[in-house]
Amino acid sequence: MLKTNNRARGDLGEDIACIFLEKNGFGVVDRNYQKKWGELDIVCKKDKQFHFFEVKSVSRTPKESYFDHHQPEDNVHGLKVRHIRRMISTYFLEHDCSPEQIFSFHVICVFMDDSTRLARIKWLKDIVL
Repeated sequence: MLKTNNRARGDLGEDIACIFLEKNGFGVVDRNYQKKWGELDIVCKKDKQFHFFEVKSVSRTPKESYFDHHQPEDNVHGLKVRHIRRMISTYFLEHDCSPEQIFSFHVICVFMDDSTRLARIKWLKDIVL
């Protein structure tokens, strides 16, 4: 099955995010954990704590600025947050984690420049669900 441009861009953004996270000491334990009601892009562990990452990837052409349009993190809105909260609960239940398990939720925006083939990362840490 052929991937759409958006799916291919999203996969590339997640690959870049994983490399960034591993360089920052996170161990990636799961990717694209899916259920009917949602998906967790990246699940990591660091210092015995779980970290859940939503990745938003955007690319631009040489004539566009990263800030010409809305910010990618704007897509993490109320409904998306409810789905993520439910997905984290499901993840913990399926992996026999304690209800008191400490975790953090983050959004990583990957800005990809189509002309230079370089990427820039914006990490929004510890978002309250």
